[in-house]
Amino acid sequence: MRRALVAAALLSAVGIPAYAQDLKFPAQMSWTAYDTGSSGFNMAVAIGQQLKKHKSDVRVLAAGNDTARLAPLRSGRAVASAMGIGTYFSQEGVFEFGTREWGPQPVRVILSSSSCNAISLGVAKDTGVKEIKDLKGKRVGIVVGSPALTQNALGVLAFGNLTAKDVKLVEFSAYGAMWKGMLNNEVDAAIASNISGQVKEVEASPRGIVFPPTPASDTAGWARVKKVTPYYAPTKSTCGIGASKENPAELPNYPYPIFMTYASQTEDFVYNLTKAMIVEYPNYKDAAPGADGFDVKRQDLTGAMPYHAGTVKALKEAGVWTAEAEKHNQALVKRQDVLAGAWKAFIDSKPADDKFADNWMKARRDALTKAGLDPVM
Repeated sequence: MRRALVAAALLSAVGIPAYAQDLKFPAQMSWTAYDTGSSGFNMAVAIGQQLKKHKSDVRVLAAGNDTARLAPLRSGRAVASAMGIGTYFSQEGVFEFGTREWGPQPVRVILSSSSCNAISLGVAKDTGVKEIKDLKGKRVGIVVGSPALTQNALGVLAFGNLTAKDVKLVEFSAYGAMWKGMLNNEVDAAIASNISGQVKEVEASPRGIVFPPTPASDTAGWARVKKVTPYYAPTKSTCGIGASKENPAELPNYPYPIFMTYASQTEDFVYNLTKAMIVEYPNYKDAAPGADGFDVKRQDLTGAMPYHAGTVKALKEAGVWTAEAEKHNQALVKRQDVLAGAWKAFIDSKPADDKFADNWMKARRDALTKAGLDPVM
């Protein structure tokens, strides 16, 4: 009895609940994330560091686009990813995921970060741009193989009543390369979180950087944004470039990173990982900008992608999962089932490569509509 009391006291002294000691992980794990220096990469590293006390070494693999981040998970070489809204596009089987090599992916959310930052178009200060509409004729960076970054850029441009035809789209091979392009005056604007390392680097350069506002009061502007990027929402950013608690910046945002995995990942593993992220939260929340957004109470339980069963178990234990959340989650799983069935039927029809993407989008729309679901795209 005395020995048990001593052990409990020691655990209390180091601030780790007893059940945290029972979490089991592989000796080594690989996760994927955006490029080195991105806020998502930094948060993944911060969380991974905490798993060392659970006897697991985490290797975070930087990847410049969405398909490169998901490929290691699909092949089993990685177990999780600090993704962006590309998670949603992969679920829907659209853009780069609407190809013969991909199709709709059975993705599952672990936890995501909703912090004080924002995700929008950062614009070089030397361009003189003050409003989104001022970007007309300017160079806007996009990343090949990363529909999230491209669609986000188009969504923000829509706020200023601009389309891809009103700007000069400049292609880059990776997120990091795009932001090097900002430094090298190869592009005038690019999508990023206003707390990312790349943004801070440009801020310190001769070019400088600004984030033109997208105020919620401009309902027409936001209606245009929602048509292009339905996952975006207006927010008042209180941290990052151009924002503070005293002077919030009105910008668009969505949870990032979305820490995710595949539905095939075991419930026990995901439960342990989610539990570790909850238990270790006090130890990593200040280790990287935005990491505080992983607070279990900040989780969006009515988002666009379903949570993994292992996460649901952990959230139930944390007391935040509700009957409404369960109903919503099951509806999202049903949507993925409809998409998977539509994809199988489409592939079984032996579609020709000519107009493959167009024909898939029609089959996708028809299947979702028949099931009483909104095709969205």
